[in-house]
Amino acid sequence: MDNLNKNELLALANDWLTENEGKKKSTINDVAKLANVSKKTVSRVINQPNTVKVTTRTRVETIINKIKFQPDMQARGLAFRHSFLVGMIYDNPNAQYTLNMQQGILDGLKGSGYELVVHPCDRNQQDFVEEAKQFIERQKLRGVILTPSASEDERMAKMLKEIDCDYVRVASVSLDDPKHMLVSNDMQGGVLVAKHLCSLGHQRIAFVTGKKGFRSSEERQKGFEVGLAEHNLSLNPRYIAQGQYTFESGIAAGHQLISLNPIPTAIFAANDEMAAGVMQAMRVKGMSVPNDISIVGFDDFQIALNVWPRLTTVHSPTLDIGRLAAQHLLGMNNSHAPGPESTPWLVERESTTHLAANN
Repeated sequence: MDNLNKNELLALANDWLTENEGKKKSTINDVAKLANVSKKTVSRVINQPNTVKVTTRTRVETIINKIKFQPDMQARGLAFRHSFLVGMIYDNPNAQYTLNMQQGILDGLKGSGYELVVHPCDRNQQDFVEEAKQFIERQKLRGVILTPSASEDERMAKMLKEIDCDYVRVASVSLDDPKHMLVSNDMQGGVLVAKHLCSLGHQRIAFVTGKKGFRSSEERQKGFEVGLAEHNLSLNPRYIAQGQYTFESGIAAGHQLISLNPIPTAIFAANDEMAAGVMQAMRVKGMSVPNDISIVGFDDFQIALNVWPRLTTVHSPTLDIGRLAAQHLLGMNNSHAPGPESTPWLVERESTTHLAANN
């Protein structure tokens, strides 16, 4: 190791530990002195190890490990001109989605030294992009993860590029340079629902949309219609009810759909909250799931297991999506590879049955 071998370095470190036992914590100056390098070199080993030749880096790392030096995170942030914070910007009425995404991101940040800060926004507010910009600059964020529907807004992406902030957009389709995307493939989930209901013999099938302006709702409906077309069916506009991705909007949509004549034999709601709301509307009217109408949701959140009958739904791996988004964001400086994608799948439970059982 240049002028000193490993044993000599460890001997120096042991002498330092004996001399300073119980007196003070190790500092970057102590590391520099013991490794016989400049403080700047120690900083580079910590922050940009690939810029330091291997022998020097090994010498410094040996001392750091032996005297248990802990770099100051604020100082590291100043060196990089940003904090050790990652931001999540969201505009989503579904609290469970937001919580699951946060937990997934936290899992992805675990062990990295980075922490998560969140910023709710409202795309209906004229200054929501400017507010997000101020949030990023005030916190000196390392990067940002955008979730639907904030991720679907091109003004937000343009702003992030202008201020040179790393970002990952979570969305149902690719909307940007692939390296900035994590695609959830919601359309594929819609296809799966159509195939499932058609396989059970249903033909008069209704759909409860998500909130207007959400690309995820559009993609889920698009996939549903593609799946129906594969079975020579189409989605009758009479059997489409507007939802808001909330339980209450599901109740309203449910009342609308079960008042039709003839009533649908199956209903696909664009998320689990609305599917549970539809089930509540049916219960109020004395109707049974699935004997009167089969119900399918989307997301596979906890509510899908809390209702009875348990909800057949599309599992969208939100926790995994959050974890992958965080890991991809932190790896951006070293890679220009496309972002990962997730694949939804159908979970069959008791809320759907064959059409014959409905008669």
